[in-house]
Amino acid sequence: MTSPLVQSAEIQAYLDRIAGTADPQGDPRTKAIVRRIVSDLFSTIDEFDVSAEEFWHALHFLQQAAPEFGLIAPGLGFDHFLDVRMDLQDKAAGIAGGTPRTIEGPLYVAGAPLSQGFARLDDGSDKGEVLVMHGTVRETDGTPIAGAIVDVWHANTLGAYSVFDPGQTAYNNRRRIETDAEGRYRFHSIVPSGYSVPPQGSTEQLLGAIGRHGNRPAHIHFFVSAPGHRHLTTQINIPGDPYLHDDFAFATHDDLIPDVTRRAEAEAIHAEGLNVPFAEIAFDFRLNRAESEDETELMARARASVDA
Repeated sequence: MTSPLVQSAEIQAYLDRIAGTADPQGDPRTKAIVRRIVSDLFSTIDEFDVSAEEFWHALHFLQQAAPEFGLIAPGLGFDHFLDVRMDLQDKAAGIAGGTPRTIEGPLYVAGAPLSQGFARLDDGSDKGEVLVMHGTVRETDGTPIAGAIVDVWHANTLGAYSVFDPGQTAYNNRRRIETDAEGRYRFHSIVPSGYSVPPQGSTEQLLGAIGRHGNRPAHIHFFVSAPGHRHLTTQINIPGDPYLHDDFAFATHDDLIPDVTRRAEAEAIHAEGLNVPFAEIAFDFRLNRAESEDETELMARARASVDA
């Protein structure tokens, strides 16, 4: 991206002043990033001949869109791009064998109830298809990891998440499960639905302007952690969803689409302590060993809370 105007001595000096380049106060890295961002935006304005009216319209859009930035960021590919960079860094470092990462999304809530080995996620109010999901958390060599924490959350059959949806009980479809001595976890819930961005909202308006939709396929989110291991942020998709490979957030990963088996035989239903047929997903997580303490921790970012 080049612009003769932006490359002129006058504008280059102006950018230095904007970023405080000559000022000893402030963080040098922040100065350099701010200077690059402003320079690139100046070049965009000049190269596309953006009018003053168009600029102020865009600024107003950003002001009113702020509550939906958590959706706009994945919709414009930033969340997935950050994952792509981390994947390339891992490949260059020879780190392999773990469950693939994919985006967290904006709807995690900390502090879900902790269970040992098994949990029921839903509160029973949603009459969707019953889901049984189970598996083992393992080292990359296959060794089970006892005491790992599987933090799981998903939408209801209307595509809505508890805490963000006032019609649901707190922590509905959200739990933390500590794996047993064999590294196993298991939960009962309902098969979630995908969701779309808020109708007539800022994200839909922006995506519509570039000819895109705002739909996500049905999915289940996970944080998986264990002492001495890299913290994993991932999600699985439910096969058969019409948006499975057309996710507005670009989060679908072929290795994260497990089979779903429909179980209607009486023996299987009885073994789960249920009285209705259910969908079953078996999925193992594999964690890489951490090279530093920082790698074991959840990435720092602003997140919602029940008390918020």
